[in-house]
Amino acid sequence: MRRGRGETVAVNLRAGGGLSRSSPRPYRGAVQQGVGLSPSLRRRLTALAFLLPLLGYLGAFYLYPLYRNLDLSLRDYTVRSFVAGDAPFSGWDNFRTVLDDPTFGPAMRHTMVFTFVSIAFQYVIGLALAVFFNRHFRLAPTLRALFLIPWLLPLIVSASTWSWMFNSESGVVNYFLHFFGVDPVGWLTSPDWALTSVIVANIWIGIPFNLVIIYSGLQNIPGELYEAAALDGAGAWQQFRRITFPLLRPVSAITLLLGLVYTLKVFDLIWIMTKGGPGDSSSTLATWSYQLGFGTLLPKFGPGAAVGNILILIALVFGLLYIRVQRRQEA
Repeated sequence: MRRGRGETVAVNLRAGGGLSRSSPRPYRGAVQQGVGLSPSLRRRLTALAFLLPLLGYLGAFYLYPLYRNLDLSLRDYTVRSFVAGDAPFSGWDNFRTVLDDPTFGPAMRHTMVFTFVSIAFQYVIGLALAVFFNRHFRLAPTLRALFLIPWLLPLIVSASTWSWMFNSESGVVNYFLHFFGVDPVGWLTSPDWALTSVIVANIWIGIPFNLVIIYSGLQNIPGELYEAAALDGAGAWQQFRRITFPLLRPVSAITLLLGLVYTLKVFDLIWIMTKGGPGDSSSTLATWSYQLGFGTLLPKFGPGAAVGNILILIALVFGLLYIRVQRRQEA
């Protein structure tokens, strides 16, 4: 017959056994068998506890802004309806308005030129510097640290510095061109040179990122491969073409993808240097989206959000292409 806790204690006392520290506590086995959590469930709950802050961060700062941007692009928002939250649903009208706008074509073209020229030069120069510093000479650590300066400076400082350097009247670039008999160039005021100027500044800012990533990839290439190639009579160029560049393909792919996604959304550099001008000569989708949403007294929130979603879609397409290429290489 099952006894209660009190009856069990009384029987033990009557039997003269008393209560000892080593006596098992009542219901310990029952708790461990019936009420306690299994080790696998405890591990899952622990993992979930560690994931909750990350999921909360992603939801608050990524998913919700994406949802709000999509909602803005599908409704006819004005300043009043933006505050009140009662904007009527307009469907794809904002996207049609953006695509029919005469600014869309030049902005898309400038975005593609700015993006692909920037990442091409950033990658080539970063690769050349990484290979150069991989020789491990005495001043290599110091020079690598100096090349990181453009990456460490606040972007507003870099953009302001390049604006001063490209100033058509007192800039240092035109000052040096004067020694070669070249007339002053309106780098930031001429429609023919404005986009080139912001591309040059963006290349300078992005080189350190490519240098660091590619240099880390070079450290993973075994030195024995180069020694064997040298014994076979391969020169420096053949070693680079046959060993270095093929083994850097995974690192190069992720470097180019990250550079592409970052460069697509560059806004502050262009805005500080040219504000997308003169005219629309250096306007990109990022600067145009800002101008539509915040650059006028009567902001067009819907079209501005639609341009932002087009940028997200372009980045998503290239990201999916990267994943497909990686899977083919691993297969």
